Amino acid sequence: MPWPLRSTDRELVTLVERAGANIVRAGLLLRELMLELPERSSILDQLKAYEQESDRITHDIIHRLAVHGKHRQRPFDASDGYALAGALDDVLDNTEQAAAQLHLYKVEAPMEQALEFADVLVGVGEQIVKALERLCSGEEPGPQLVEIHRLENEGDRLLRDGVASLFAGGVDPMVVIRWKDIFQSLEEAVDACETVAHVIEGIMLKRGRKRSV
Repeated sequence: MPWPLRSTDRELVTLVERAGANIVRAGLLLRELMLELPERSSILDQLKAYEQESDRITHDIIHRLAVHGKHRQRPFDASDGYALAGALDDVLDNTEQAAAQLHLYKVEAPMEQALEFADVLVGVGEQIVKALERLCSGEEPGPQLVEIHRLENEGDRLLRDGVASLFAGGVDPMVVIRWKDIFQSLEEAVDACETVAHVIEGIMLKRGRKRSV
């Protein structure tokens, strides 16, 4: 049963949903970049633009919470809003960093695990979008949170498999170092998605306690 959210700050909700949508767009661009390596450096510019937009959205969310929070109904407490905005922005930061590393290290073709990582980022971003929509409408985002956790575990597996393949033998040590950096950024992007899920879970727990009072 939806939790009633009367007179919700629609501007705040719109900002949060835009932040979620940016994660999906960035994941799709990262996957496109990997498939087009070593060309299509223009994709890097698009990813950078999304990362900068994410910074602006984060600033706007924080400003909205600070200035308008006392006068409007919010779907979450200010402290949770700050944590949520920061976690969403971290996903973009690490996604853009992974793309920048692919360019910096002059990677000519993606490893199989890296392509799968990009797919995971797209999938987890789609689940975040749905979870945020349900959160802000007062519905339970339980199924989406379960799927985010599953995809985060898949990211852990891809990191292990990717690093293991680098040490399988015959790989240039510099290539090993570069790909380890890229995998680290990809994992941190997925981990930030898990943090988003944890924040949403915390909001739902608080909402449940208010409902029971």
